[in-house]
Amino acid sequence: MSIHSYSRCWIHLVWATLDREPMLTKPAAAIASKFIDDYALKNGIYMKINYVNPEHVHALIDLPTSKCIEETVKLLKGSSSHDINEQRILRGRFSWGRGYGAFSVSHSDVGRVASYIANQEKHHHEKTFGEEFELFVKRYGLEWHDV
Repeated sequence: MSIHSYSRCWIHLVWATLDREPMLTKPAAAIASKFIDDYALKNGIYMKINYVNPEHVHALIDLPTSKCIEETVKLLKGSSSHDINEQRILRGRFSWGRGYGAFSVSHSDVGRVASYIANQEKHHHEKTFGEEFELFVKRYGLEWHDV
């Protein structure tokens, strides 16, 4: 892509572990979070914040002009699951589940969304991941398919 291409395209990404199993302990989540952040930086993806929960991840990125959403998610999910397995930070084989959510964020809402992501632990005392994700899907006018 040309160095003369500019964009500001904030995306709130959400993806889950296989079968939404709460596999990531706090120490494992911290390692995965750092890896995701470092990997994004290395690949030219500006990540404002990410938070790794036991069964899902939230990340707020500014999508670069050189990548599409699907490619970016594949990079983040694939590299992090590889790293989790390579470093053996969990017993057994780790895998992310299929699919993801990608929700647009206006530039004026970046601070609010970053704060929401930073407060995931508190937030999930009130709502499960399934309830939260269904709400996102419906809020953005999409059709919810419970699988």
